[in-house]
Amino acid sequence: MEQFWCEVLTFCQTTTKAIAAPLIEQSGNISPKMKDDGSLVTEGDRWADQSIREAISLQFPEHGVLTEETAHIFPAQDWCWIVDPIDGTTNFTRGIPIWSISLGLLYRGTPVFGFVYLPQLQQSFYGYWYGQTGLTGPTGSYVNGKPIHTSKDTPSKGHLFNLCARSIKILQKPFPCKIRMIGVASYNILLVACGAALGGVEATPKVWDIAAVWVIIQAAGGVLISLKDESIFPLTIGRNYGSYSFPCLAVSQAEFVPLFKPLVECIL
Repeated sequence: MEQFWCEVLTFCQTTTKAIAAPLIEQSGNISPKMKDDGSLVTEGDRWADQSIREAISLQFPEHGVLTEETAHIFPAQDWCWIVDPIDGTTNFTRGIPIWSISLGLLYRGTPVFGFVYLPQLQQSFYGYWYGQTGLTGPTGSYVNGKPIHTSKDTPSKGHLFNLCARSIKILQKPFPCKIRMIGVASYNILLVACGAALGGVEATPKVWDIAAVWVIIQAAGGVLISLKDESIFPLTIGRNYGSYSFPCLAVSQAEFVPLFKPLVECIL
C-alpha cells in the first residue's frame, strides 16, 4: 500500500496545482451564476470539475467519482473520489484569495485520505485516517509537508471559533470564544485541524465540502460530528447526495463537544 499512497499524494499535488494556475488568473474576473440551491457557480468551477474528473479517470480508472458540479450519486466502487473543484466560489469571484480545491478519497464509503489546496495562500493540507476500514499506511495530518495538530487549549475569549454565513443565529447568545467567518467550509475546519481555532460550525455543507477535511481534522487530533445525531460516513451506494446537507461541528478535542454542541444546535 505504501506505493499506492505515494501515488495518491503525488496525484493530488500535481493535479491541484495544474488546475489552480488558470483559476488564479480568473479569480476576481469571472461572473457567477446562481444554482437551484442558492449557491454560486462559475465556468471556472465547471472547467475544474471536468478537468479533475478526467485526471482521475486516467490515473485511477477503476475508482468512482462524485463531484459538486456533475455526478452526485455515490457509486458502487470500493474506491471513490469526492471532489469540490472550488470551495469558496463567492470569495473566488470577488477576488478574495481564500478558496480551495478539495479532494477526498473514500474506501467503501468512508474517507481515508483528504487533500485540500489553497492556491493563493500556497497551502496544501492533507491527512490519512483509516478508522475501521482495515487499511494501513501513512498517518497524521500535514500542511506543506509539516505535521499539524489541533490545539489542546481550554476555550476562552482569547481563542477563535469559526462560523459560516448561515450560522450567525448562534450570536444571539453569549459565546465563549472570539468569532471568525472565513467563507470557505473546508478552510473553516482546517483552521481547527492546524490549531488556529478551537472549533467551527457549518450549517449546510454538502458531502464534497467535508469529505477531505473529515480525514484531516481527525488525523490531527480533533473531531467532526454531525449535528443531526447521525453518522456522516459511510456513504450509501446509489444515494443521491446532491441536495443533502450535513450540519456539522468541528472541535479541537472531543472533550469540548459537550461545551460547544448546545451553543450551536440552534442552526438546525
